[in-house]
Amino acid sequence: MKPDADPAHPARNDGARPARDTALRRVARDARPFLRARTGAILRLAGWSLLEFAQTFLSGYGVARALDDGFLAGRPVTGLLWLAVAAVAVLPSVLAARGVFGRLADLVEPLRDGLVRRAVARALSGALGRSGDVSTRSLSQVTHQSEIARDGWAGLVLTLRSFVFTAAGAVTGLLALSPALLLIVLPPLVLGATLFLGTLPPMAARQRAYLAADEAYAAHAGELAASVRDIAAAGTAERMVAESRALAEAQLAASRSLARWSAVRVVALAVCGRFPPLLLLLGAPWLLRNGLTPGGLVGALTYLTQALAPAVQALMTMLGTAGGRLVVVLDRFTDAPPPPADEPAPVTSDDSPPHPRSPARDTPVAELRDVTFAYGPRAHPVLDRLSLTVGAGEHLAVVGPSGSGKSTLAAVLAGTERPTGGAVRWRGRPARPADATSVRVLLPQHAYVFSGSLRDNLRYLRPDAHDREIAAMADAVGLDALLSRLGSLDAAVEPDRLSQGERQLVALGRAYLAAPPLLILDEATSRLDPAAETRAELAFAALPGALVVVAHRLSSARRADRTLVMDGPHTRCGTPAELLRSSALYRDLSGLWEPGAEHAVRSTPPPSPV
Repeated sequence: MKPDADPAHPARNDGARPARDTALRRVARDARPFLRARTGAILRLAGWSLLEFAQTFLSGYGVARALDDGFLAGRPVTGLLWLAVAAVAVLPSVLAARGVFGRLADLVEPLRDGLVRRAVARALSGALGRSGDVSTRSLSQVTHQSEIARDGWAGLVLTLRSFVFTAAGAVTGLLALSPALLLIVLPPLVLGATLFLGTLPPMAARQRAYLAADEAYAAHAGELAASVRDIAAAGTAERMVAESRALAEAQLAASRSLARWSAVRVVALAVCGRFPPLLLLLGAPWLLRNGLTPGGLVGALTYLTQALAPAVQALMTMLGTAGGRLVVVLDRFTDAPPPPADEPAPVTSDDSPPHPRSPARDTPVAELRDVTFAYGPRAHPVLDRLSLTVGAGEHLAVVGPSGSGKSTLAAVLAGTERPTGGAVRWRGRPARPADATSVRVLLPQHAYVFSGSLRDNLRYLRPDAHDREIAAMADAVGLDALLSRLGSLDAAVEPDRLSQGERQLVALGRAYLAAPPLLILDEATSRLDPAAETRAELAFAALPGALVVVAHRLSSARRADRTLVMDGPHTRCGTPAELLRSSALYRDLSGLWEPGAEHAVRSTPPPSPV
């Protein structure tokens, strides 16, 4: 069945950011006012860090003077005094640590508090104005991502402060010893830094992918924990396990990708940290010929091995791990709240005025637009560009041989399976999990009944149903016999003590009370006798909502307004009379379902020769 297809719509990118608006730029825009408001704390932190500059400068310069002016000149006392100066310079930097950490709190704690407030505001806004996964995302931000940001920001401030003042002290010392030393030291530092900076964009992308996978798994786990009964009722446990496995594998793939890029950073760290001392030793003869003293050579080695190389390595390690993660996490907090989604239209009674946001009466309850579905990227499609419209109040039957895709169609139409192509729409809007309970009810073949009273089982989808409504439902669906046997609505129901047919009747009664706009029966009456099945289907057909029945008896198809015949990806739709003329498969199924004809007619045509 291929009705006229709608023109293709380009994929929407609502709320998308310009390609050049990188995560670093977005974070920098929010960071500038935050840092300007804390200029005093930054200056106090820098003041305490000047002691580290002095300590670094004196460590190498003191060694050089101790050799040149002391031990090599035959003045050991002078040499010892210079070494003492270098050693004593360590003490103020140790005492400065207390002041540094005190000023650090003035920068770190306000950041975490602001992020938590932003996440909580987002969650409250989502709870009041929207439905979706905003709350699960905000929960991850409050409990996990805000702590990542706090620890990453504290580590980055400490490491960056130490690098700036240590590098400044080391470079100043190298210039004081001999400007020619910079010709040896700077090239490997620049090369390693360039290689390191080149890894930042892909690492940021991998970090963002990892956090997105973390949020997706958190949202999935929350939905899974809240929908255990529905999963059991729909028989989708295997699919949920597969989804959980896929999300876990996505997290694993993201972490492995991060590890691969970390290997590139190891090379950058080796170039920055190991090459400068090696090149200094290789260039020592040239440097000594051009005026560098032996003490200056040892002092330069002291700067490289004890100060500059460790500071560069610490900074690169911090930027490569916590720094990249920090940018990605902060970028998650800079996201603007998602625009308000279309609210699900409320169900109104026939005599109540229509809500201004309610869909028009001629709007189909459900639509499939060129839907394709396959169980895997290389599997043959079960549904192939199928277009189908189910109108309000329509009764549609779905028939076909076993394995033809009837249950898959029911799952896609109900939104429990996502199509691999095309679109599913409910009441004129894209199908969303948040709207599912207000739009459709899917009853599978294996009915879900839980231990509890009969009343609780029947009111599972509509807790406010009154006893008179339950009595009317029992009479319409055919549940009165079971009600009489149990004795009352408050009688305890033990699922193992009910027959399969009685379980299906309970599930049918539950769906009848809910009276959804779309009811899908996936062989939900297969355990009933023909008379009970007819009574139940006629009761549902009398409701104002649309009814889709995956039929296992031809009588179900004959009662429907239209019948969809499925033979894998090949489909045909029409009235029973039309299908008898146009569909050979429907004629075969009609013959197979006629009494005594099971051996006279094949259910499927013979395979074509290859």
